Amino acid sequence: MNQDNKSKTLQHKIGSGFNHRTTAEEVLSNTDLSGKLAIVTGGYSGLGLETTRALVHAGAKVIVTARRPAIAKEALAGLAGVEIDELDLADLTSVRAFADRFLASHRSIDMLILNAGIMACPETRVGPGWEAQFATNHLGHFTLTNLLWSALVSHGGARVVSVASTGHHFSPIRWDDMQFENGYEKFPAYGQSKTATILFSVELDRRGADQGVRAFSVHPGGILTPLQRHMPKEEMIALGWIDESGQVANPNFKTPEQGAATQVWAATSPQLEGKGGVYCEDCDISEPAPADGSFFGVKDYAIDPEQARRLWEVSAQLTQTDLPIS
Repeated sequence: MNQDNKSKTLQHKIGSGFNHRTTAEEVLSNTDLSGKLAIVTGGYSGLGLETTRALVHAGAKVIVTARRPAIAKEALAGLAGVEIDELDLADLTSVRAFADRFLASHRSIDMLILNAGIMACPETRVGPGWEAQFATNHLGHFTLTNLLWSALVSHGGARVVSVASTGHHFSPIRWDDMQFENGYEKFPAYGQSKTATILFSVELDRRGADQGVRAFSVHPGGILTPLQRHMPKEEMIALGWIDESGQVANPNFKTPEQGAATQVWAATSPQLEGKGGVYCEDCDISEPAPADGSFFGVKDYAIDPEQARRLWEVSAQLTQTDLPIS
C-alpha cells in the first residue's frame, strides 16, 4: 500500500522522546488531566489497571468497565476518582446496557481506551456463534464506540485508543471464514482479532476526524499479564517467555507499568495533535513491517483503508450498529 496516497498520517516514527522502557507514569509526569473523563475497558487488571492508575494520578476521572465488577472493586480499592460499571464485551446486550447507563449521565468522553481482551483461548462461541476472540476484542469494542458516539463528539472531540498487538502478524482478516467455522486455530484467531482492532482505528479516524475524534491503535509490547491465562506454562516456556520457575525469560518483555505507557501516550500526547489512524508502539508511531517477515512494525494489510472500510461494513451488519455518519 502506498500510504502517501491513502492515509492522512504517515506510518513512521516522529521521535517522541520516549522509549521501550518508558512507564505510563513517566508519560504523564508533566500532564494535568483534571476535568477529563476517560473510559477504560478492563481497567482493573494487567495493563488496564496500570492505565487507570496513571490517568487517575494525573487528575482524570476514570470509568472502568468490568465483566467482574466485584473483582474490579477489590483491585481498585483506595484509588480515588474511579467509577466501576459492568460490561461484558462478548454480550452485546451488556454493551448496550452500559452505553445506555452512561449516556443517561449526559457526560462527555475525552478518552476511550479499548483495553480489555482475550488471547489464545480454547474455541469458544458467543452471541449468534461468533468466534470469541473476534467478538470480544473487536465486535464488542466496535459496538461500544458506536453507541457512545454522541458523548465522544459532544465536547469537541475525543481520542479513541484500541489496544492491538504485534500478534496481528499471525493473520489478516479471513474474509472467507471470519468466524473460523472451518477449523479453529487459537493464534490465527487472536491475530485476526488484532488486525481487526487496527483496521477499526483506521476507519474510525477517517469517519471521526472532522468531528474531532481521532483514533489510534497500539502494541503495548510483550508483557506477562492475566491475558495469558489460557496458555499452559509449558507453551510459554517453549516460546521463551518464561523459565521453569515461571519468571520472565525474555529480556525484551516489559513490566505492566511500561506496557501501559503507549496507550496512555496515544490517549493524551500533544505530539499526536492533528494525527490519527496510526498504529503505535514504544510511545511512538510504528514503522511499517519489514519485508523480511520479522515480527516488527505494522503489516500493510492492517492499515489498508480499503480493508478497513470493508471490515467496518461487515461489523456494522453483524452488530446492527453504525455511526450516524458516512
